[in-house]
Amino acid sequence: MPETLTPLIPELEIRWRTSQMTHRIVRDYKDQAVIVVIVLKGAFIFAADLTRRLAEQGLRLRLDFLRAASYGDSDLSSGKVSLQLDVSLPLVNQKVLLIDDIIDTGLTLSFLAQHLKRKGATEVKTCVLLDKPARRLIDFKPDYIGFSIPDVFVVGYGLDFAEEHRCLSGLAILHKEQNPCHQSQSMSK
Repeated sequence: MPETLTPLIPELEIRWRTSQMTHRIVRDYKDQAVIVVIVLKGAFIFAADLTRRLAEQGLRLRLDFLRAASYGDSDLSSGKVSLQLDVSLPLVNQKVLLIDDIIDTGLTLSFLAQHLKRKGATEVKTCVLLDKPARRLIDFKPDYIGFSIPDVFVVGYGLDFAEEHRCLSGLAILHKEQNPCHQSQSMSK
């Protein structure tokens, strides 16, 4: 199926916004240690840039990773979240900053935040690069948001479609030419 990309947010704008978020996070965690949990695979580029800036600003942090799935190689969500890789650091009595690439329905991020709380974290704050509020199915708002975007399918800067387009330096809208008999829906996260 042929695809076209329309630029949405350029790399320089992402860098600028990431810097703004860094200052707010450092202010909120002043003089505290935090475990940063990064959701693989989509958040890895954003999280790498953000955590380097946080460390440069003196935030004491340790990193861990987890991986969840709700749609695989499709742009259709199953509506069910499964944990594929769990954190390895002990979270009991720890403050956690959970970083993900995008929130739309809120199901995945809410599930993961609750999972980390069940593992003993005293606090779980959430940070996302992108927010699609028009798609929210549950009442969940991240603590730190890079950009709010319309209900479009976005790739680049870590976000993919079927493992493609992750390494674009900015964010782009992915348009797929479709058979008129096939109606596609946006992926849910």
